[in-house]
Amino acid sequence: MRLFGGSESRSAAAKASAKVPRVSSGWNHLLKLLRADEGQRILDIGPTSSNNINFLTGLGHSIYMSNVVSEAADPKWATEDADAAFPIEAFLTENLNFRGREFDTVLFWDTADYLPGGLREAVIERLYQALVPGGQLLAFFHTKPENGFHRYHLREDGQVEAQLIDDQPVKEILNNRQVENLFSSYTSYKFFLAKDNLREVVVTR
Repeated sequence: MRLFGGSESRSAAAKASAKVPRVSSGWNHLLKLLRADEGQRILDIGPTSSNNINFLTGLGHSIYMSNVVSEAADPKWATEDADAAFPIEAFLTENLNFRGREFDTVLFWDTADYLPGGLREAVIERLYQALVPGGQLLAFFHTKPENGFHRYHLREDGQVEAQLIDDQPVKEILNNRQVENLFSSYTSYKFFLAKDNLREVVVTR
């Protein structure tokens, strides 16, 4: 395992709450593929989860992690001018510089909902460049405004456990068309219906 960018803050760890299981059709879809083909490189774009590391390496894969949302919220990226644009290129260089490494699977979770406009699109494009042709990305999108950023823990029964770690609000609610536009560079996408407030999509490079 290698960690890109900074590590989880102590304050975030202290706020971590109980794990709440939820059925995830998107994760269940990826899990079948991961069980059928060992030796994949997986990028987890979320708060570090030792459970995910142990589970995925136990299936014979290597895992790399980058907590993009927490990194983007770091005050060092703030500018004196409130109207100034987010320093996107500097952020990508520091946090998503893969040095030519490519990935078979990306666990993007609900990262897009917590990134400012401009950075969101740039991160998704960087991940497109890092995915191998045919590689897949799992993303969640909130359907209602709410506060709370979660760590997602993988389970072998096709469920994921959501664990609240921060009170960051969702920045924007995206409809299906907007989600499709976000991934317009990708080959295909498949939406999965959910009974809670999360819409799931698996995107193929």
